[in-house]
Amino acid sequence: MTKKPFVGQSTIANGLLDLVHTDVYGPLSIPARGGFSYFITFIDDHSRYGYIYLMRYKFEAFGRFKEYRIEVENQTSRKIKALQLDRGSEYLSGEFIDYLKDNGILLSVDSSWNATAQRSS
Repeated sequence: MTKKPFVGQSTIANGLLDLVHTDVYGPLSIPARGGFSYFITFIDDHSRYGYIYLMRYKFEAFGRFKEYRIEVENQTSRKIKALQLDRGSEYLSGEFIDYLKDNGILLSVDSSWNATAQRSS
């Protein structure tokens, strides 16, 4: 008896920055040089191109998102349309949600659907 291959139910965004997956990892058991104990990933759903930012503290995630957004939007001349993230407290602040609304970025929060960011670890 043979098993059928797993066929995921993932859809790929139509264009660059239409959907960005993100997750925070840490604390690392041994901090990296410079005292970095956490890192955050951002993965474009369309291209699967990823960015990693080191952080000393988990609360730096919002600032790293703003850095990432400026960099990729300047490089691609496109805007981030939607952000897919888990239910981590590093994101779910009123300030972060207001920032997304003010910049027209849709928010999708559900760890069960953020397999792309989870797999990058």
